Amino acid sequence: MKIKNIISVLEEMAPLAYAEDFDNVGLLVGNSETDCTGVLVCHDALENVINEAVSKNCNLVVCFHPILFSGIKKITGKNYVERAVLKAIKNDIAIYAVHTALDNHSAGVNKIFCDALGLKNTKILIPKNNFIQKLVTFTVPDNADKVRNALFEAGAGTIGNYDNCSFNTQGFFTFQGNEDSNPVIGEKGKLHTGEEIKIEVVFEKHLQSRILKALFANHIYEEVAYEIYDLQNQHQNIGLGMIGEFENEMDENDFLHFVKDKMIADGIRHSAFLGKKIKKVAVLGGSGSFAIKNAIQAGADAFLTADLKYHQFYEAENKLLLADIGHFESERYTKNYIVDYLRKKILNFAIILSEENTNPVKYL
Repeated sequence: MKIKNIISVLEEMAPLAYAEDFDNVGLLVGNSETDCTGVLVCHDALENVINEAVSKNCNLVVCFHPILFSGIKKITGKNYVERAVLKAIKNDIAIYAVHTALDNHSAGVNKIFCDALGLKNTKILIPKNNFIQKLVTFTVPDNADKVRNALFEAGAGTIGNYDNCSFNTQGFFTFQGNEDSNPVIGEKGKLHTGEEIKIEVVFEKHLQSRILKALFANHIYEEVAYEIYDLQNQHQNIGLGMIGEFENEMDENDFLHFVKDKMIADGIRHSAFLGKKIKKVAVLGGSGSFAIKNAIQAGADAFLTADLKYHQFYEAENKLLLADIGHFESERYTKNYIVDYLRKKILNFAIILSEENTNPVKYL
């Protein structure tokens, strides 16, 4: 099995199109055409993790955080990033990062966070904008089912919990082909009129090339008429953060101790207690200060995230309990999820969970 085959599975789990524009995801080091000897899954692809990959005969390291985030001009081994990359190149080890591609997935980082806490009725906290497109096309009734089904198979027509969604309108068409035309219906040089079906489906914009390929392959017209529109709708199943509810409310102190235990957090910084029960909780794994207002607007009793600065605790505005549980801690079960996903998709192949603790933050 080649590394590119593993990558295909990873991109099913976390499509690169889901990633934020600032991010650096995908294959960062290595050649996708190389035969894969084993996969080591980690949180951060540091030098000690690369050493672990060497010792366990894994030439593909799948990490959550990208070891290469911003541009570098030299690789001399002067810092931890360069040392890890040099070690990987020297040992022919590829590095692949998922990061915000998995952050934004409805089953990704924040769903994992919610599941660890036992939150129910979860939904995306900040749905992704400008990610949905609409295809409009036209064909004769005898060809409509074939075209529709091909578009569904390619990924079009999914809206929330529903799939195979389309809108269809009956009408009539007119055309007249020139001398170079080769019409399936009618004759060139003659005006033709007939019944036609207008088919409308929505799709995630990164699927556009696949959708169009399916359309052209299954349409009977010589010239396929179609239109694609960008929609302003928010994508309810893609986005950052998540909000859910406990089956039973708890007081603030018990809540924080519960979170500390479930997320194995050595310390939690939090805003002032408000004397209210905690039932509705917003989470955002990693650095999530930008989502404080979103959590308040969503009616959360508490917001769990990481990397909060001093003044950002004021932004709780006595409306919710704001807690910083630690960056690594808020994402700690992500690598376990990746391993489980790969093992279900790729049978009888070495998928190994890294034993290295790459959390750089220590507590007294």
